Amino acid sequence: MCGISALLLADPAQAAVSELLESLGLLQHRGQDAAGIVTCGHKGRLFQCKGNGMVRDVFTPQRLMALTGSMGVAHVRYPTAGTPADSEAQPFYVNSPYGIVMAHNGNLTNDTELRHFLDYDAHRHINTDSDSELLLNILANNLQKTGKFRINEQDIFSAVQGLYGECQGAYAAAVMLAGFGIIGFRDPHGIRPLVFGRRKSASGKGFDYMFASESVVLDALDFTDIEDVLPGEVIIVSKTAVTRRRLVVEERITPCIFEYVYFARPDSTIDGIPVYNARLDMGVKLARKVKHEMGDAMDIDVVIPVPDTSRAAALQLSHELGLPYREGFNKNRYVGRTFIMPGQETRRRNVRRKLNAMPTEFKGLNVLLVDDSIVRGTTSREIIQMARDVGAKKVYIASAAPAIRFPNVYGIDMPSEKELVAAGCSDEDVAASIGADRIFFQDLPDLVDSCRRFNPAITEFDTSVFDGCYVTGGVTPEYLQKLEDRRSDAARQKKCLIDGETIGLHNYK
Repeated sequence: MCGISALLLADPAQAAVSELLESLGLLQHRGQDAAGIVTCGHKGRLFQCKGNGMVRDVFTPQRLMALTGSMGVAHVRYPTAGTPADSEAQPFYVNSPYGIVMAHNGNLTNDTELRHFLDYDAHRHINTDSDSELLLNILANNLQKTGKFRINEQDIFSAVQGLYGECQGAYAAAVMLAGFGIIGFRDPHGIRPLVFGRRKSASGKGFDYMFASESVVLDALDFTDIEDVLPGEVIIVSKTAVTRRRLVVEERITPCIFEYVYFARPDSTIDGIPVYNARLDMGVKLARKVKHEMGDAMDIDVVIPVPDTSRAAALQLSHELGLPYREGFNKNRYVGRTFIMPGQETRRRNVRRKLNAMPTEFKGLNVLLVDDSIVRGTTSREIIQMARDVGAKKVYIASAAPAIRFPNVYGIDMPSEKELVAAGCSDEDVAASIGADRIFFQDLPDLVDSCRRFNPAITEFDTSVFDGCYVTGGVTPEYLQKLEDRRSDAARQKKCLIDGETIGLHNYK
């Protein structure tokens, strides 16, 4: 999962970099592996700063001063496959044709075929293992086919129309054409989010325009008229006009439901669904399941959330059950999100660094821990043990999401199936594996209803991690095996070793 943004200011004398930087700070929760900004200045010249690390580490005041220009594209990344690499920090850039910069969120499922096409047919050089570079080069190749020295909006629409036919999977993209403007588009199923807005410029003459992964960015920067880029829609913002066209209309519009469960900020609205409200409703439905399954044997003394994403669901669950809600874990906010940290051992160590249990909230009590989801079981196992270590009598755990039994292929780093704690297991098996006295998983129809009720126009969601149904099709057992070979912790450790030896040799020379 990544965060993207693009900004075009009406006043060419203003610098876009400060607000692009702020947008990345607001999207930091979507990726902590790498960050980057590319701006476009006088006469179409591009200026770039990107690298591995958090936003605050990549962008120094000196580097920011060099990023001149009134428009730009920005990105925060976490790796969906492979290992962190400086070469895969985004945005990506190609100079032919026209100078094109792209920031991408998602994952292409036909990357092998695209790589072969770009190499053997289009003769375009691909420098990384990133599918984002493939998406950029497909767009560039389609634009190059026009043979024009200068392109117009219709040429861009035609190029993206071709891209929709060639690229399978999930993608939201923010693009900048040097000297021309910015472009936003979204895959035809709308799996990955993208929003668009405008505001009156500082001079009062004209409008500034922005794309971002989440509405909170545009809210914080005082943009108005905020709306979702529609699935299959392309919006082109030049220096003189805004042109938009929906090129593909799929029968099945399926936003990723995991955005509402975990990834998005609670103060964001995605596809007309307020994330916070959806999470509150998840808590209501989860409470009903707990009440139904425990019945007269209900012996829970207190409800405690696993910070931070599960707080809304836990608060509403406690209200529905008539039980006290307590903050039992103190969180170190200077440790990143453990779900998106590479390496099982790193994740395990950082759970203890990130959370500390407060004995007064656990000692002698039967506690119900509420989490947004349970993936590998690493976090759950550690926090359950923490609760027992400080005196909890019984530890139950409830998940606002159903059991995750299948890998994700659309841009979320769900591990290989064998690393998912619930894959092929009963609820009782999962509870035993993580050390819980009992586990409660949200039912999938209830989760879908918690989101759909706020926008009835969306009737389906991508729920592939729960049911194994991949909405774009074409996800074969061979593809899943290839993904497992790239994503497993063992594969990452091996690649780290190889890359480390290569880097060491290079530095020695």
